[in-house]
Amino acid sequence: MLRPTGRSGRPLSRAPYRLVAIHSLELHLNALLLASGHPPAKVRGLQHDIATRTDLAIAAGLKLRKRTILHLRGLSETREYLITRYNPELSAAFELTRLAATLEEVAEKVTTLINQRELGS
Repeated sequence: MLRPTGRSGRPLSRAPYRLVAIHSLELHLNALLLASGHPPAKVRGLQHDIATRTDLAIAAGLKLRKRTILHLRGLSETREYLITRYNPELSAAFELTRLAATLEEVAEKVTTLINQRELGS
């Protein structure tokens, strides 16, 4: 719903979508880690480290494309969440199309993996 509200040439208008998309990635990965038995305190302790969450999720059985893994790790390296939240005018350099594709893949695969585990138990 937020993505279409962004206006061409107005990067700040896209900041709400970017922030919610990154947060959604974090929450999907959290859900998988918690469903995989990671203690809530450990997951909370990761703060906004999407790279570590990604590595733990892969170890828990999440299979992602190489490009998606690189993007998730890059989100941490570039501190995109913090920039988008606290200095959104600098977030114009980050690619929305790649973020949308990453979110779509992670959401689909995490949901499928959790559902398979629930059906198997």
